[in-house]
Amino acid sequence: MKLSGQLLGLCTHGLFVSICLIMLISYVTDMSVMVKARRMRQRQEERRQQINKTCNSNKQRFFEEPNPDLLNHLLVDDAHCLIYCYVPKVACSNLKKIMVTLKTGPPYGDPSLLTTTVHDSENLTFLKDLPKHEITAKLKHYTKFLFVRDPFVRLISAYRNKIEVPQRYFYERYSRNILRLYGNQPNPPADFNLARASKLKVSFDNFIQYLLDPQTKGKSDDEHWKQMNKVCFPCHIQYDFIGHQEDMNEDSEDLLEMLKLRNEIRVPQSPVIRTSYESLVQWYTTLPLNTRRKLYNRYEMDFELFGYSRPDGLLES
Repeated sequence: MKLSGQLLGLCTHGLFVSICLIMLISYVTDMSVMVKARRMRQRQEERRQQINKTCNSNKQRFFEEPNPDLLNHLLVDDAHCLIYCYVPKVACSNLKKIMVTLKTGPPYGDPSLLTTTVHDSENLTFLKDLPKHEITAKLKHYTKFLFVRDPFVRLISAYRNKIEVPQRYFYERYSRNILRLYGNQPNPPADFNLARASKLKVSFDNFIQYLLDPQTKGKSDDEHWKQMNKVCFPCHIQYDFIGHQEDMNEDSEDLLEMLKLRNEIRVPQSPVIRTSYESLVQWYTTLPLNTRRKLYNRYEMDFELFGYSRPDGLLES
């Protein structure tokens, strides 16, 4: 009997320890979730404050309200009262996959397994296509988010993906003119296949010349390298969530947490590819100092609005 009592005491003690451990793990988990949520709120508040500060300091530049026809990058999901402003070359394919998947309703599939073309307008609802009173109401009441990227890194990505690697649309729309104007090719082939066979390529230097040339102003703007503030108008639209591609996986999880969808839909994971400062220097030091300064002036508002550091090393002699 005495031995049985001792065994019972040990078992009771062991059960007590197990319960304590479970409670401790639960407490630590809850605290971790709370700390992460607080950190996310603080980070978002800092990003919103940075936008407000920059907008208030540049009221003359951002005085005019954007025409509704220019809101052609704002996608709407009525089921979740959500608006996403997509910025090309800022993980927009994966984020569009989430928007398309949300439209299907629960239970949600895996966005990374989508077979439909996410850039096909038939799969998406654009804010600009709605009546004006709906546009106004939804901009006021819906949750709005966007993702941004270091402007100079985004520009490299646009060049490498759309100009350096020949594509019919971009060759016919831009590259042929760039070669003719700056690439020592007075009569580049009009036929894309012939141009590709000839291995004609636009250099990064010539691409930047095209962007900065006053003669091409208005013709050189493409959504893939257009200033992000001219795509999403953050001085006129109060975004609730501003994500950075540099923190893509964490920020996208935080977004779903804010929308209370984290346990309902998976985020397509993107490899975190960080362009080092050394790599940035290699790309941009091929350009004359005066050209680098002009290029920074073109994208200065994007650097300031979204809290990216001025690349002083590239702008000083």
